[in-house]
Amino acid sequence: MDIQRALERLQMTIFSQCFSPCGKYLAVGNNYGEIAIFSLSAALSSEAKEENKNPMVSFTAHESPVYCLVSTDRQLLSAGDGEVKAWNWSEVVKKGCTEAWRRSPQTRSNLEIPEINSVVLNQKDNTLLLGGGDTNVHVMDLESGTFTHVFKGHKDYIHCIALREQFRECLSGSEDGSVRLWDLRNGEQVHAIEVYKYQECARPQYGKWISCIATDCDFMVCGGGPALTHWHLRSMTPTTVFPLPDVQQQVMFYQDLLLSAGHSPTINHCQINGEIKAQIGRA
Repeated sequence: MDIQRALERLQMTIFSQCFSPCGKYLAVGNNYGEIAIFSLSAALSSEAKEENKNPMVSFTAHESPVYCLVSTDRQLLSAGDGEVKAWNWSEVVKKGCTEAWRRSPQTRSNLEIPEINSVVLNQKDNTLLLGGGDTNVHVMDLESGTFTHVFKGHKDYIHCIALREQFRECLSGSEDGSVRLWDLRNGEQVHAIEVYKYQECARPQYGKWISCIATDCDFMVCGGGPALTHWHLRSMTPTTVFPLPDVQQQVMFYQDLLLSAGHSPTINHCQINGEIKAQIGRA
């Protein structure tokens, strides 16, 4: 390894990851615009050597960091500054890294190219939801490659998007401190929750930004500057504030638990009632 590459690895940040549809490969995107593909069977084998833990293939996908990765049945989708690109899994696993297509949502100014911070696949509609630095949620039809809706309402850039499929809605969380619910059928805003204005959630020392959202039918969990909080969406009220002192940047529902991770080196397993069941950290 040359000196320049060694220095780059010291400054490398992983922004995104996703699994292939077959579950055999892990794709990872970094701050240098590179995507690396790992063979999970090789890396996790009991007989794995150090070289088996290296990427089987890596390539430069964007001139900007790779902020998001999402997988469809056939393609790996990556997002950077102002654009989404597609790569065919059938070619990637054979170390062929030819771009299949690219699309860019229309933005307010040609002078500034906003990053795309969140990409969510809506399999029911075969659409892609994009959110980022231009403060809007863009909906792209994957079959035609056209952008069909723009959801406008946030006052600062968007960090996260989540689907509420049972109600044909999506939620977006922003630097402006709000979570907004959108009707996927017409793009209308259904509700807006300014989380930081709720005393039980507010943590002014961390700011008001919303960094993560997950949904489960009538419930939502979100966090960031405000504490990680479980909400009842029909009444728009917080039900549980989780006693996690650090900023949480990823969260998901898993069976009867919540899993979250953030600025501390642990993955938190939380019960819905607020009890921390386990915290798994680095050895």
